[in-house]
Amino acid sequence: MSKDNYTKLFGLWPSPITPISMAHGIGFSDVAWDHDGTLVWREGRSDRGVLVVQAPDGQAPRDFNNEYNVRAGVGYGGGDFTVGHGYIYFVEAESGRIFRQPTHKGSAKPIIPAFGSAASPAISPNGRYLLYVHTYERNDCIAVVDPEGNNWPQKLISGEDFYMQPCWHPDSQRIAWISWNHPQMPWDGTRLYLASVVALLRGSLELGEVKKVAGGKKTAVFGAQFSPDGRYLAYVSDPDGWWQLFVYDLVTNEHHVLTGGEAEHGIPAWVQGMRTFNFSPDGNTIYFLKIKDGSIGLWQVNIKSKLEERVRIGPEYTWMKQVAVAPVGERVAVIASGGRVPERIIQYEASQGTRVIRRSMPEEIPEQTYSQPSPISWTGMDGNDVYGIYFTPNSARYSGIGVPPLLVLIHGGPTSQSGANFDSKAQYFTSRGWAVLQVNYRGSSGYGRDYRDKLKGNWGVYDVQDAVAGAKHLVEEGQVDAKKLVIMGGSAGGFTVLK
Repeated sequence: MSKDNYTKLFGLWPSPITPISMAHGIGFSDVAWDHDGTLVWREGRSDRGVLVVQAPDGQAPRDFNNEYNVRAGVGYGGGDFTVGHGYIYFVEAESGRIFRQPTHKGSAKPIIPAFGSAASPAISPNGRYLLYVHTYERNDCIAVVDPEGNNWPQKLISGEDFYMQPCWHPDSQRIAWISWNHPQMPWDGTRLYLASVVALLRGSLELGEVKKVAGGKKTAVFGAQFSPDGRYLAYVSDPDGWWQLFVYDLVTNEHHVLTGGEAEHGIPAWVQGMRTFNFSPDGNTIYFLKIKDGSIGLWQVNIKSKLEERVRIGPEYTWMKQVAVAPVGERVAVIASGGRVPERIIQYEASQGTRVIRRSMPEEIPEQTYSQPSPISWTGMDGNDVYGIYFTPNSARYSGIGVPPLLVLIHGGPTSQSGANFDSKAQYFTSRGWAVLQVNYRGSSGYGRDYRDKLKGNWGVYDVQDAVAGAKHLVEEGQVDAKKLVIMGGSAGGFTVLK
C-alpha cells in the first residue's frame, strides 16, 4: 500500500523509532592506527568505554578487554587512548591511570600511579617515552614516563593553567603542545609551543630551547601534528577569523596557510584528543575536515602546491570527525554519518573506495523513514543573519493532515554546532509528524570567530532571540503551526530553554 493511502494528523504518526531502539545504539569517540595497519577505536556502550581492535589481516573485530572502562578524566574528558609499537595505552576511568597492553595478546599493566587523572597519551617514535596530560589538585601539566612504567613519572612542562595535545617529532628529540591560561577558553586564545628534549641519566628528560610557534591571547590554535618526514608542524589557527590549516616549516621557520575562504577547519576543543586533520604517510599531503553550511566534508591538500581536492567517500556522509590515516597504504579511517545514515566507522582507500568497518546501530529501519536535514538561515530580531538546520516531517507510510507542530532544539556548549549529521532525537519526532529546527544561534561554531564571539556578554539574550526568531520565521513561511511550538535543550541549551 502506498504512502498516500495513510493520512493522519501531523505529530500523531506511528513510528518505528522508539526510545528502546535509540537506547540500543553505541557511540564512537576516536579511531587510530598502529604501524602494522591494526585499527583501534573506542565505543561508548551505555556508561562504559570499550576499545575494539581489528587486525590488519581483516579478521573480525574483537573487544580489547572486558575489565576496564576506558575514559580519560582531564577536564571534560577525551584523549582516552593511543596505539603504537604493538601496544595500546589507555586511561582507566576510576583510577585515572594509564595502562599498557599488547594490541593482539596479553594483559594490561598500569604504568603510572593512581593519583589525579591522565589524558592524551603519546608514545615517542623510538618507543622510549610516553607523554601525557596530567591533572592533580587543579594543577595541570604535561608529564612523561617510560612505557613500561618502571620509573616514577616526571613532570616535564608546567606553569600554565591548561595543556592539550602533546605530540612527538619523528626524531623523538622534539615535542609540541598547546597551552593556555584562565580566563581564555581553548577557542579564544591558546599558544602552540615547540621544544627540544634532552635525555639525562636514568631515563629522565629535560626541555631544551622552548619556542612559541603560533597563537596568543586573541588567537586560537587547535591541533598539533608533525609530518612523518619531520619537515613540518601542522596546526589550525584563526588569525583571520576562520580556522585555517597551517604548516610551520621547521627548516625555514616559515608559516604557510594551506586553506582559505569562509569555512572552518577546526572545532572548539572542549575535550582532549580532538582531531580534524592527519598527514599522509609520505608527509606530502594532509587529509582534513572542512566545515561549511552545516556540513563536514573530507578533503586533502598537497603541501607544496596547496591544491585542495575533495575525497569522494560518498555523498551520504555529511558529517565527520577524528580523521586517522594509516602509516602504510594511505588508508583513511573516519567516524562519519549523514542525515539519514547513523554513525559509522568507515575506511577509504583510493583504489578500493569506501568500506564500512563498524555501525553504531543495526540500521534495520529503512532510510525512507528518516528526514533529510537542510541548512537554513533567517533574519534575527536585530537584523543579523542566524543559521540552523531544519528537518521536515517525514514517514515512509504516512502523510499529514493540517500543519505540523515545531520542536525547536537548542544545542549545548554554547559553542557547539548542530549540523547535517544523524540525529536520533530529531528523527524520533520527525517520523511522528513533527518539524524540527536546530538553532545555531549567535555563539555557535562553524560560522567564523565573529559569529561565535557575538554571545560574549549576551548569553541568555541572543540565543533566546535567535530561537524565537527562527520559530517565527517558519510560522511566517507557513511551514509550522503557530499554536504548536515547543522548545528543548540541554546543558547550555537548557539555560536558553529556561530563559
